[in-house]
Amino acid sequence: MPSLLRPLVWIALLWLAFAEGLNAGTVAVSVTDDTGKPVQGAVVFVDGPGLTPVTGTPEPVAVMDQIGKKFVPQVLVVPAGAEVSFPNSDNIRHHVYSFSEAHSFELPLYAGTPTEPVRFPAPGVVVLGCNIHDWMRGYIVVVPGRLFAVTGADGMARIAGLPGGRLRLMAWHPDLALQRAVAGDEVDGAAPSSATRIALALKRKLQLRRAPAGRGADPY
Repeated sequence: MPSLLRPLVWIALLWLAFAEGLNAGTVAVSVTDDTGKPVQGAVVFVDGPGLTPVTGTPEPVAVMDQIGKKFVPQVLVVPAGAEVSFPNSDNIRHHVYSFSEAHSFELPLYAGTPTEPVRFPAPGVVVLGCNIHDWMRGYIVVVPGRLFAVTGADGMARIAGLPGGRLRLMAWHPDLALQRAVAGDEVDGAAPSSATRIALALKRKLQLRRAPAGRGADPY
């Protein structure tokens, strides 16, 4: 290609990227419970055609740690195809597992960090447990693409850069009775901006068993 034409090609590519950005939409989502109160910590994401898959694009390995006999963070959101590492930062051993339909796996009793991360190929909610410490619960929410957000204290989440076309908004929270995302409204991804609300029917939190005080050293 003649050297004089190369700057023009780069200008054309930059303009195309800019034009695609102009066509991308933004949606503001308000998540409430069934009484109208804002819900903090709800995962909101979009599902539909045009979402960017992880395949062929390097994705940083996400981390689900174990600290103080808890999964940290309690909820981890990753796109389908991502890998997750499960370090054990406690000075005892853990046995991590999941029997979830979205992805079942097992990391037998171990300390430190397993050699290989775990890949999560399909969207869905993966509920984590420890076979030794049964009060430990964690969640990996595997979403179709990279377009997701988590609500703040006001129950609001904002997702920008939506592709064109009709997209279904989805929401999930650990206190849902069924560990499946709830479908909300459809939005037009090409619209400059829009707003919608998703109401979730949440269950009352259960008091999970904790390690008894003064039980002595943990054998694991």
